[in-house]
Amino acid sequence: MMTVITSDSRNRMIQSAALLFREHGYSGTGFRDVIEHSGAPRGSIYHHFPGGKEQLAADTVAWAAGVVERRLERAAQNGDPVAALDMFVDAWREILEDSNFRAGCPIVAVAAEADAGETATAAAAAAFSRWQDVIARTLLDAGVSRTDARRLATLVIASIEGAILLCRARQDIRPLRDVHRALEATLRTAISWHDR
Repeated sequence: MMTVITSDSRNRMIQSAALLFREHGYSGTGFRDVIEHSGAPRGSIYHHFPGGKEQLAADTVAWAAGVVERRLERAAQNGDPVAALDMFVDAWREILEDSNFRAGCPIVAVAAEADAGETATAAAAAAFSRWQDVIARTLLDAGVSRTDARRLATLVIASIEGAILLCRARQDIRPLRDVHRALEATLRTAISWHDR
């Protein structure tokens, strides 16, 4: 379930946290950074996130997951799983290139941190599951079996997130391009095999 954002300052803080997490990680981002980046009143962060940084992280992850989930759903409306894959890859290519390979996934930033806390880590796991569910549903609609659709959806998310890390480390978009080609071929093969 996506967190409802009830105020403009809360919304700004969540969006700022997402941007800061993806460039500096969870541990590298403090409340002071979020307040400064968002321009929100200093005391408002404790009002909106009484559970502290863990609540901010969980709410940020839920918000970011919702943004990507809605984009995946729109891209998959025509029933083509490859269109959803293309949108996902194109969005990440743009983020990587526009940030000069500084920005990664804010959800990975939270999931990868041991000190993020159970609530934030659970939110990250739920976020990945939401994306996998959209991709799996699209594959099911294209005729792929339930088991294969779930496995392929996991492959898509894991491969793209891994490619993002490689791109950042190498300062090069090539790993994402390579993964995109391989995933596209895999999805097309799965769809055509199930069409027989």
